[in-house]
Amino acid sequence: MAEIIGVVEALWRYPVKSTGGERMDAVEVDKRGLAGDRLYAVRDGDGKFGSGKNTRRFRRMDGLLRLSSRLGNRLDAPELLDPLGTPVADPDAFLRAYLQREDVQLAREDAVSHFDQLPVSVLSTATLDWVRRAVPSAIVDERRFRPNILLRTPPGTRPFVEDDWFGREGRVKGGAGLAFTRSSERCAMTGTAQPSLPHAPEILKAIARAHDTRLDALAEVTHPGCLRVGDTVSLT
Repeated sequence: MAEIIGVVEALWRYPVKSTGGERMDAVEVDKRGLAGDRLYAVRDGDGKFGSGKNTRRFRRMDGLLRLSSRLGNRLDAPELLDPLGTPVADPDAFLRAYLQREDVQLAREDAVSHFDQLPVSVLSTATLDWVRRAVPSAIVDERRFRPNILLRTPPGTRPFVEDDWFGREGRVKGGAGLAFTRSSERCAMTGTAQPSLPHAPEILKAIARAHDTRLDALAEVTHPGCLRVGDTVSLT
């Protein structure tokens, strides 16, 4: 028998990697992930993508999280918003001035994925509420952790319940299927300042002490479908 693990409370996608995202009522999902999620990134002259860290594919570009992006119903023209939430007329020109780099531009994904790890991140309210209790001095909401799905779990659910989902498939009422694999390894971005959320490095420290810096459930899409706020999610 399928086990209902929660109800979709919020859906988020991040049209431009490492910027703030847009909250949605419904979104299609396919093998790549949520339609339009991380479809664009800030790319530099070396072909690296703007991020909160330096890796083989990514380059740290401080300040991106103070920006936000949205697509609406169009996947061909992301809208970039400045730190005050105002749309910018020329994203490339704005980014060059804002980042003080002449080699950056907004780029659509091609052969190299913009995802850090797997395409879908699911976070439970049980875990989010634990972070709030563990770090009462910080302002904590889901934007700190950039999930695609915030799942309202039943009262009494233990924090880090996501660990129990690994190796199983979640089925959403709208037909989408998600194979839960592992959790994200969190970095300093969890405490980075963004609009209405001040710098809070104590958040990462608390997660490191309690759960080895891991938080959420990462998943691959096994069945395309539609995600909607209010949908139930069951483990098969």
